[in-house]
Amino acid sequence: MKPLQDKVAIVSGSAQGMGLAFIEEFTRRGAIPVLADINGERLKGALEQVRGLDQRAVSYIIDVTDKQQWVDMVADVHKRFQRVDILVNNAAISATKPFEEIPVDEWDRVFAVNVRGVFLGCQAVAPYMRAQKSGRIVNMSSQAGKTGGLLIGAHYSASKAAVICMTKSFAAALAPDSVTVNAIAPGIINTDFLKGVPGIDSMFSRIPLGHKPGEALDVAYAMCYLVSDEARYITGEILDVNGGLLMD
Repeated sequence: MKPLQDKVAIVSGSAQGMGLAFIEEFTRRGAIPVLADINGERLKGALEQVRGLDQRAVSYIIDVTDKQQWVDMVADVHKRFQRVDILVNNAAISATKPFEEIPVDEWDRVFAVNVRGVFLGCQAVAPYMRAQKSGRIVNMSSQAGKTGGLLIGAHYSASKAAVICMTKSFAAALAPDSVTVNAIAPGIINTDFLKGVPGIDSMFSRIPLGHKPGEALDVAYAMCYLVSDEARYITGEILDVNGGLLMD
């Protein structure tokens, strides 16, 4: 039996990048994949790709800032499969301008997606996971949420720090029902995200493991551990995946 056999796994922001890497690796390990993203066109292509691994894959177009969309999606997933075992809150947006130049509406939008989206996702799955007395939630934070970020925007960094705090709060709240809540804080990972960060190449030489960025699969492997039964006694943890760039 595969380690995630028949586990129902929802991943937000799974039409591309790390989110797609997560859902594909979950599927290879036996999970029932549920893709969620706001970009319908990319989601369609991602769903076809994942269905090449497992025909049970389903997808939902969702704006993670909308509470009702979360509620409706999770209810439909539960109706289809009778379980909700895994939630990865991966959807996020970023920006890279000096803090003096950040418009209020941009600040609010980053927090709406990166913070409210995580909060609403956790709220939506919590009743189902409590009822079944099991579940795994992993929220995507960032090294920037610990350091303030050297090259990324202050609003992005602050939003990822908020994810760390929420993760610990939700972990304490859900622990009595055997639901774990953890976060992953990636460092420099080779995705399209890097293309929008000016000067990122100058950081590579500071990475102890290989002086190069990590790959999405490096994060996916860590993710698969946290959602597995092997991590049943780990909750409220912020797992760094950064090649040693930050050791805390």
